Amino acid sequence: MHRPTISIGAGFVLAGSAAFIVQAAGDDAASATVTSGDFNGFVEGADLDIGGHAWMVRTGDEHTVVLIHITGLEAGTEYATHIHAAACGVDDADGHYMNDPDGAAEPPNEIWPGPVTADSDGVAHGYTEADFVAGDDAVSVVVHRPGDTPNKIACADLG
Repeated sequence: MHRPTISIGAGFVLAGSAAFIVQAAGDDAASATVTSGDFNGFVEGADLDIGGHAWMVRTGDEHTVVLIHITGLEAGTEYATHIHAAACGVDDADGHYMNDPDGAAEPPNEIWPGPVTADSDGVAHGYTEADFVAGDDAVSVVVHRPGDTPNKIACADLG
């Protein structure tokens, strides 16, 4: 998995998302497919004012790029984030998306734009690039609070 180190500020994510999408798609921007959605809290995250956005780019050169911007998190806390194979409203997006359903439940078989750590304002950003094009059933991004289950606190449908 190619995982470049980048620094993303909130202004870049909100104002520069189109630039990111074109950059992520590279030379095959015309054949890239972009899906995106807003983060909303699950019941387990009701104590937080969750917001933010997620983008997924399925590139024409056989890659999947995911960028997330999440607000309303607990400052200094690390959160797991994964692409899921069910929409947010289906059993709390039950089940991680796996490129090979019989493969390992971790990258590079899964797409994890985290873990992410919230800054002092409760904002976190994540980015990852997978070396495959995610299938049609890669439909949401879920944020997991550390600790015992249930721990799904937020979700963004990628529509």
